[in-house]
Amino acid sequence: RPGEPPTKEAAEALFESLFFAEERYDLSTVGRMKFNSSIEREDALEQGTLDEVDIIEVMKKLIAIRNGKGEVDDIDHLGNRRIRSVGEMAENQFRVGLVRVERAVKERLSLGDLDAIMPQDLINAKPISAAVKEFFGSSQLSQFMDQNNPLSEVTHKRRISALGPGGLTRERAGFEVRDVHVTHYGRLCPIETPEGPNIGLINSLSAFARCNEYGFLETPYRRVVDGIVTDEVDYLSAIQEGQFIIAQANSGLTEEGTFVEELVTARQKGESGLHPRDQVDYMDVATNQVVSVAASLIPFLEHDDANRALMGANMQRQAVPTLRADKPLVGTGIERNVAVDSGVTAVAKRGGVIQSVDASRIVVKVNEDELVPGEAGIDIYNLTKYTRSNQNTCINQRPTVLPGEPVARGDVLADGPSTDLGELALGQNMRIAFMPWNGYNFEDSILV
Repeated sequence: RPGEPPTKEAAEALFESLFFAEERYDLSTVGRMKFNSSIEREDALEQGTLDEVDIIEVMKKLIAIRNGKGEVDDIDHLGNRRIRSVGEMAENQFRVGLVRVERAVKERLSLGDLDAIMPQDLINAKPISAAVKEFFGSSQLSQFMDQNNPLSEVTHKRRISALGPGGLTRERAGFEVRDVHVTHYGRLCPIETPEGPNIGLINSLSAFARCNEYGFLETPYRRVVDGIVTDEVDYLSAIQEGQFIIAQANSGLTEEGTFVEELVTARQKGESGLHPRDQVDYMDVATNQVVSVAASLIPFLEHDDANRALMGANMQRQAVPTLRADKPLVGTGIERNVAVDSGVTAVAKRGGVIQSVDASRIVVKVNEDELVPGEAGIDIYNLTKYTRSNQNTCINQRPTVLPGEPVARGDVLADGPSTDLGELALGQNMRIAFMPWNGYNFEDSILV
């Protein structure tokens, strides 16, 4: 530090306080995992501080890179970017509150007269509740749920932002951060992102992606054993994926589960190419694995221009619920999943027979084989009637079942807004003629 004498003791004390003290420094489990993989160290998995071995290895690595050996890390690789979940950020705020409480207690103890003080006089919980309230109330990432329709709810909950505390700012984010990276495949959607200043900074989770314990995104692949594609599914993170050769979901398979072609189109380390079929390790689970929920609702997405698909995926979220929902004649098969997973429909918890139905509640007599001993075998579903959504649209559930009808677990009992018989129905079906009419349909005009 400026002004300090450059002695050996001062340097030792600085290192001790900066890196070696447990109360001042914490690598975290993710940090230690990434650090160990970078310097190729096997031990010290639980250790949150650095030690001499770590610092020597880091210096070795830097010298090796200077001499042209080894690779410099790619900052936009999804193995180097992790998801910070709500829980983790709330935990950090809670910790900030606890530190303030600790400081207040220490101050109070230093004032003296310890005999008369009770524990409840020392501890004031206000700073903790204030920190948590501030996080949920006025954090940059705390948003009002987009409740226009079921799809907008689902999409909003699957959104991933690079902005906010500890992240980037719109002005500082360059082109590379916003661009699609090869590791986005099956993890972040390359299509669904806002147009404008936030493009590429706010992304959507792909259809089958999930977050692992370290906060890295994983995507599922079918395992290939001895050239046979099995139904076993492994979730791989971007770090693990680099070691394997992965075939596409539309590769031709025989009835035995082997590849039809000798050479299969597959990816290795982000590069696409032809590989002999006996070298393939994994295969994509589905063709819509690459894109998000909103993009996989677009029929014939593969024939769309990318910019138009982006607009389509974003504009589906702005559809206002219609008075009479009309399920699409042309769909992709994922409409039912969106409607059920959004939670706007009433879904049977257990199978049984409908005993009575009216506009506001459904009573189901549960099947005997699904009963829990000692409870009344009746499930009652109270429906939501005419409540206001965040966007001032109407949330109303209508029964879709009749008395005496048998239902199984997971069946849709009542439709919500923008759903028709348990399927997502954002618009209306129209019959159109694809033809000219005195030039009135020039360019992008439509004649009604």
